[in-house]
Amino acid sequence: MKKALKIIGISLLIIFLLLLAIPFVFQSKIKDIVKQTINNNLNAHVEFSDVNLSFIKSFPQAQVDVNDLVITNFEPFKDEKLATAKSISLNMSIKELFKKASEGPIVINEIYLDEALVILKTNKFGDTNFDIAKKSEETTTEAPQDTTKGFSLDVKDYAITNSALTYLDESSNTTFYITELNHSGKGTFSGDVSELDTSTSARVSFSMDSTEYLSNNDIKLDALIDLDLTNSKYTFKENKAYINQLPLEFQGYVQLLDNGQEVDITFKNPGSDFKDFLAVVPKEYSKNIENVETSGNFKINGMVKGLVSEKTIPQLNINVLSNNASFKYPDLPKRVQDISINVAIKNNTGNVDDTYVNISTLNFKIDQDMFKSSATLKNLTTNMLVNANIDGVLNLSNLTKAYPIELEKELSGILKGKLHTAFDMNAIETNAYERIKNDGSVSVTDFVFSSEDIVNPIHIKKADMTFNPGTVSLNHFEAKTGSSDLNAKGSIKNLLGFLLSDKNLQGNFNVDSNMFKVSDFMVESDTAEAKNNKTSSDEESLKIPAFLDCTLYADAKHVVYDNLDLKNVKGTLVIKDQQATLSNLTSNIFDGQLAVNGNVSTKNDTPTFDLNLGADNFDISKSFKDLDLLQALAPIAKVLQGKLNSTINLKGNLDEEFSPDLASISGDAFAELLTSDINTEDSKLLSSLNGALGFVDFNKLNLKDLKTKLNFNNGNVDIKPFNIKYEDIDIQVSGAHNFNKTMNYGVVFNVPAKYLGSDINRLIGKINDPEVNKIAIPVTANITGTFTNPSIKTDLSSSVTTLTKKLIDIEKQKLLNQGSNAIKDLLGGISNNNNSQTQNQTTSDTTKTNSTNNNNAVQQGIKNVLGGLLNKKNNSKKEDSIN
Repeated sequence: MKKALKIIGISLLIIFLLLLAIPFVFQSKIKDIVKQTINNNLNAHVEFSDVNLSFIKSFPQAQVDVNDLVITNFEPFKDEKLATAKSISLNMSIKELFKKASEGPIVINEIYLDEALVILKTNKFGDTNFDIAKKSEETTTEAPQDTTKGFSLDVKDYAITNSALTYLDESSNTTFYITELNHSGKGTFSGDVSELDTSTSARVSFSMDSTEYLSNNDIKLDALIDLDLTNSKYTFKENKAYINQLPLEFQGYVQLLDNGQEVDITFKNPGSDFKDFLAVVPKEYSKNIENVETSGNFKINGMVKGLVSEKTIPQLNINVLSNNASFKYPDLPKRVQDISINVAIKNNTGNVDDTYVNISTLNFKIDQDMFKSSATLKNLTTNMLVNANIDGVLNLSNLTKAYPIELEKELSGILKGKLHTAFDMNAIETNAYERIKNDGSVSVTDFVFSSEDIVNPIHIKKADMTFNPGTVSLNHFEAKTGSSDLNAKGSIKNLLGFLLSDKNLQGNFNVDSNMFKVSDFMVESDTAEAKNNKTSSDEESLKIPAFLDCTLYADAKHVVYDNLDLKNVKGTLVIKDQQATLSNLTSNIFDGQLAVNGNVSTKNDTPTFDLNLGADNFDISKSFKDLDLLQALAPIAKVLQGKLNSTINLKGNLDEEFSPDLASISGDAFAELLTSDINTEDSKLLSSLNGALGFVDFNKLNLKDLKTKLNFNNGNVDIKPFNIKYEDIDIQVSGAHNFNKTMNYGVVFNVPAKYLGSDINRLIGKINDPEVNKIAIPVTANITGTFTNPSIKTDLSSSVTTLTKKLIDIEKQKLLNQGSNAIKDLLGGISNNNNSQTQNQTTSDTTKTNSTNNNNAVQQGIKNVLGGLLNKKNNSKKEDSIN
């Protein structure tokens, strides 16, 4: 017994080892079969990481696994992926591996496809990326003469799990998505007539020409299908499908023909409960409908019959009907009642353009508010024709009380409308207003609106609109947001184009406001309240909405921007292409008037501005205290008291708070001081100059009628040279500073000599010449550092030394002139005395005595003159300095 068991054990071990080893022998053959099959049948590039053969996983069957399959297209979809699959598993009998083509098709018991992604595409030229199968003659010609020739499959069982399919048709602007696809089937495909039992679940989305018909709807299908492979006819029997939770029973067939597919299918919902209607709505919106209380009926039935080809579609007759229905969610207070639905989708010709939707009735009631509507939609695929009527009242706050809608902000307000409209979509897109027929009115009261484009909710107290052909008249609009109020009247040119297509909202409005705070429409990132109110993302800056194309004529009593209070703001604002253009905007501010022209743009990631500002009779101290821009342009001006006229042209970037980014701005400015006093105590710079230059009292500077011009760029401000006057001292100022308050200025004082100290004044007194009092010398002060910590260097000492030398030279020249005149007088006196002695030999003793005294006086005068000259030459030189 033990020997028998040992033999059996050894035999089993040998068999197990053979089962492990044999696949390695056939591994290369399997790879060759897969590669040759692909190359012989597909015009595409195919890759896979590996092909494995196992006799153990599905013993006694063989299992072939293809891993990481990727199929990539050739032209005209070069390098685009057609399909990928994580794994493909084939289960077959071991003998099928050795079967020749003459022995019939290879029978595969099971095929399992996991995590497949298939992307089917048709471009605008009609080319398809999935037409990659080689023609039969190509296959015959190119296939090698081996066991793979005539390769075919006979599948008994298959499954597709965790997969997805995408279909994109550029020519018709159609998209079709299937996600979370799980599909399985059982059957035999080798016979002429066979039966396939399938089960499918997936989520489906479908849109055509920008209209979404299905949005992530759950689809389930259990179908038993007869396969007539000889006639390519597939008949559905005992079939049941679910759209979300709506059950549908259907029957009929699809047959493949040379010119298309013949379709003949009918369907209906098996029950008649109105709950079936709620089941059509995606679960994300309808929630759990199991416990919803309903009354009334709901029926849907339809027929699809005809040829699907390039030129035709099947005839359609689909009807949805419900009468006197109602529903109430158990955890919501309101009931929706008196529901009537009568909708038909029809096509009686097979021409796609003849498809139309007739909404005869779509009515409902919440509390005492009745809402009625009807519409017809024709020519759906080309230029859709719309004819609609709306008549009713809707309390918006009741929507969330009757239906489980999840909103970020509570909805409120009363909507009343009685409106008839008729138009075609081409008229909307081309603004052909003569083909747009509107008649009626719509009003909204106490409506609260929130959006990603605004920060604070807007409370519309009242709005009345009258619909006219081509335009909508805004008769009254009264709204409030934060502490701001708005009142408007005007006209809207293409409201339907904005609502139904991608057209911009055009209009002209007169807007009045008692208070308009810019902060009510913006956010301060460091305040918790602003963060809670903000509905746009943190990463994005606020934008001017791209859909706005309108002109506003504004008149606001107060506009508050940051710390500025602008009064009596009037002007024109044009909004287009995410740019706001200001024209002739005027305002009272800083006890003067401001005029603004220019634009602000948010089209790029960084908002920009380009503005021309005109300041008329501004109060200098107020304006330079409250405006960062003016402080940056002229920091010293904050110590001035008086009035200012100025024009400023500037452009640059705006930061996240819509304030100018000073480092980015460039432009120029011109300023004129009308009246001005100076308070040097408020300026470290002026007080330092007072200490360095004792001959000027900066508190007494006369700045009236001062005019100056400056340029700025990249954070630098260049001051053009300008002149001011202090008493009889002329002063010229020039230089530059940065917005970070560092500076490099030169101030030249043309200083009369009399201001330069007592030594200078004594020299002037000695010279005793009125012309000397007019002498002035330039004294230069070089100013660097910052406005709060200035560094001042002057050439005052050298200037005084130079002046002293000049005055000494003048005094010398004057004394020389005096000496020359004295000698002339002396010589003239001697000559006269000699003549007198010759002519008067008999003069008296008194006359002799006088002559002697005159000679002594002349000699003393010469002595004084010469001595003075000599003494001056010997005097030591002194240099005057004033600190």
